Amino acid sequence: MIKVLKTGFYSTIQDEGRLGYLGYGVPISGAMDSYSSQFANALLGNDEDAAVLEMTMTGAELLFLTATTIAITGADMSPKLNGKPIMMFKSITVKDNDALTFGKLIKGFRAYMAVKGGVLSETVLGSRSMMQGITDDIRIQKGDCLDTMKPSSLILPKHAKLKFDASYLDEDIFCVTRGPEFEKLSKDQKDVLINTTFEVSKYNNRMAYQLQPLVQNDLKSILTSAVLPGTVQLTPSGQLIVLMRDCQTTGGYPRVLQLTEKSINSLSQKTTGNYLNIRMND
Repeated sequence: MIKVLKTGFYSTIQDEGRLGYLGYGVPISGAMDSYSSQFANALLGNDEDAAVLEMTMTGAELLFLTATTIAITGADMSPKLNGKPIMMFKSITVKDNDALTFGKLIKGFRAYMAVKGGVLSETVLGSRSMMQGITDDIRIQKGDCLDTMKPSSLILPKHAKLKFDASYLDEDIFCVTRGPEFEKLSKDQKDVLINTTFEVSKYNNRMAYQLQPLVQNDLKSILTSAVLPGTVQLTPSGQLIVLMRDCQTTGGYPRVLQLTEKSINSLSQKTTGNYLNIRMND
């Protein structure tokens, strides 16, 4: 059991998301940075889709009411256990009444804490991922008690050597494939997409990231069609919108590009003012 003393800026429970419900208009959701989430679980011997705590920009303050094992990956938010700095990207044993806190954000934007056996929150449509309109809560709250495996059920993780590739946290080259409406773009528009350094605007969240500057656009809207996390839409105003994990399931803006899974993970670690360049992957 873990008691939430402070929530941080925006902390949620996430797993690999809700697969198989797009046809019903239910977003996939899940960890914004699936690589970090899966790596944290791997360090503890969990299933890769076990629920983790995703923390955005600032970390939570947590009190462990029972002993367990944790792992922290993704953004470096200066984690401390009982006031002493602890290492990321490795399994850490915590005891009864140990307190986990976070400090200054050093690198990245979203951190992940996995616990042995996963966070045992309510399952809705096959997932524990918090999502507005789907789950009762859209983020953790001060005073919440998060269920975890009982100490008697814990099995110490094997001491396998896993190496976390943190280079993607600094990545500014984002690989994409052509979207369904890419060929409707003019040559000049295609050149702009590939040769422009874009900046993450202040409008960025779990649903979508907006990029600037605007791209001159005269494409007409399309019939409402399927979209996925990583789909890049181009609005009539020339706004590029990169859909993220909580995105809608359909949209009427031209789908000009599609980010690779690795690039979705990288973008999830960016915030306002960060720069990126687009590179075609085909």
